[in-house]
Amino acid sequence: MPAGGGAAALRFEAAPLRPAIARGFGRKAEGARVRDLDLVADLGVRIGSREWFRGLITCIVLCYAAWSFAPSFGAVPGIAPPAYDDLQVEEAKALAIAPLALGADTGRRMAPTAAVEPLMDAPERPTVDLVATLGLGDGFVRALERAGVAASEAARVGSMVSTVVPLSDIRAGTSLDIELGRRPNKLVARPLDSLAFRARFDLRLELARVNGALSLKPVPIAVDDTPLRIQGFVGSSLYRSARAAGAPAKAVESYIRAVATQIGISDVNAADRFDIVVEQRRAATGETETGRLLYAGLDRMGSKDLQLMQWSSNGRTEWYEASGVGKQTGMLQRPVPGTVSSNYGMRFHPILGYSRMHKGMDFRAGYGTPILAATDGRVARAGWAGGYGNQVRLDHGSGLQTSYSHMSRIVARPGAMVRQGQVIGYVGSTGLSTGPHLHYELYKNGVPVNPATVRFVTRAQLAGPDLAAFRSKLRSLLSVAPGTSRMAQAATKPAKPSL
Repeated sequence: MPAGGGAAALRFEAAPLRPAIARGFGRKAEGARVRDLDLVADLGVRIGSREWFRGLITCIVLCYAAWSFAPSFGAVPGIAPPAYDDLQVEEAKALAIAPLALGADTGRRMAPTAAVEPLMDAPERPTVDLVATLGLGDGFVRALERAGVAASEAARVGSMVSTVVPLSDIRAGTSLDIELGRRPNKLVARPLDSLAFRARFDLRLELARVNGALSLKPVPIAVDDTPLRIQGFVGSSLYRSARAAGAPAKAVESYIRAVATQIGISDVNAADRFDIVVEQRRAATGETETGRLLYAGLDRMGSKDLQLMQWSSNGRTEWYEASGVGKQTGMLQRPVPGTVSSNYGMRFHPILGYSRMHKGMDFRAGYGTPILAATDGRVARAGWAGGYGNQVRLDHGSGLQTSYSHMSRIVARPGAMVRQGQVIGYVGSTGLSTGPHLHYELYKNGVPVNPATVRFVTRAQLAGPDLAAFRSKLRSLLSVAPGTSRMAQAATKPAKPSL
C-alpha cells in the first residue's frame, strides 16, 4: 500500500487486539492499598509500627463486639420450693437410690399413711384361669388337685376322661387349660368351670360346666399319616448331610445301621444319594411328629443300589432287600459288661501250673452277674461240663457255636430258642476256676476261634404271602413324593464321606 494513503492494513491470520485502556492514578492507588492492607498483624513483633497499631485496633474492635453481644448474667427470678418436713424426707429416702453401705433406706417398705383405708376382706376374682402341666410320673387327677380343683371333683373328672382315653396314655408335659369359677367363701375350693387339653395327637378333650354339671366333649383332630421321604447327596458326611436335609437324628442313626447290614460304611461315596422314608404324622392344627425309619435306600455310583425295608417275619424284625432277602452283619454281643481278664491264646494255667492253649476269653465279673446270649440261637447243651463247671452251649447255625462256662446258675434249658441279649445264666466260679468270672468260647465248624475277630452274617428269605405283602408295602413307600422343602442340595462331593 502506498505510504500516506491513510488506510489501515488488516491481517486475517489473527483477530485484532483490543487497545489497552490506561488505568488512572486513582485506580492504581486503590488497588495497591487494598492489596497491601493487613488487618490481622502479629502484636508480638514490630511493636509501635503502623502495622502493629492496625492489628491492635482490630483486636480492640473484636473484643468490644464480643462484649457488646454477650448475654446478661443476671439471676432469673423464681419461687423457692417449701422445705420438706421430716415425714416427707423419710418418704423420699425410701424412694431414692443410694448406697446401702452409707445407711440408705433404699427399698424399705413404708408404713400405710392416712390415705389408706383398711379392708376387712379383700374381694376375690370371679374366675381364675391357669395352665397346669402334667409332670413325668405325675397322675392326671393329682395335677388337677395341685391346680386347686377339689379332690372329689378331680376324681370325677378323671373318671369321665378315662371313658375316652386311658389316663396313663396322657403324655407327660401335656398342658391343661383350667378355668376355676366363683366360690361361696375362701374355706372351700373353687369349682371347675372348664378344662381343655390334648389327650392324644389326634384328640382334644374339652370339659365345661353346663347348668351346674360337667359335660365332656371329644374333639377329633384330623391327622395325615403320609410318611416323610428325604433324599440328598451323601457329601462329606452321611450323617450331617441327612440331618441338614431334615431327617431326624434317630432316623439317621437307624439308617446308618441298616446300610451297615449290607455294605461297609467306608464303601459309601460322596456322590451316592441317600433315600430315607420315616413315619410322620401331621395334625390339622399344625403339629408334626416323626417316628421310626421305614425305608433305607442308597443310589450308588458304579455299584448296585440298596433298597431296604424293615419287616417282621416269624417273630423277628430284620432289614430286607427289595428281593425279600434279609441279611444282618455285625459283631457278637458282649455276654457280660465286665472287662477281659485273659485273652485267647497260649497262657500259664493258674491251677494246673503249666502253659496251655486258652481257647476262649475270660471276662471279669461279679458273682451273680447275668450272662447274655451273644446272638440268637438254640440251646445245644446246659449242665455240668467237668473243668468248665456249669456250662451253656448255644448253636447259632452255619457251624457257629458259643459256650459260657463256670456259671453259678443256669437259666437256659436244652433245646430252647434264645434271642440275642437274653439271660441264659449267672456268673459263678464252678469247675477249674480261681474266682468268679465268665469263660467264653466261640467255635466255627467245631474248631475254637478267637471271639474278638469273628463277625456273623444271618440271612432270611421271604416267600409266598409274606413276600407279596412285603413288596406291596415297599411299592407304597416308594410312591411317596420327596419333601421338596427338605430336599438336600449338597454340591460338595469329596472323595470319601465320613460319619
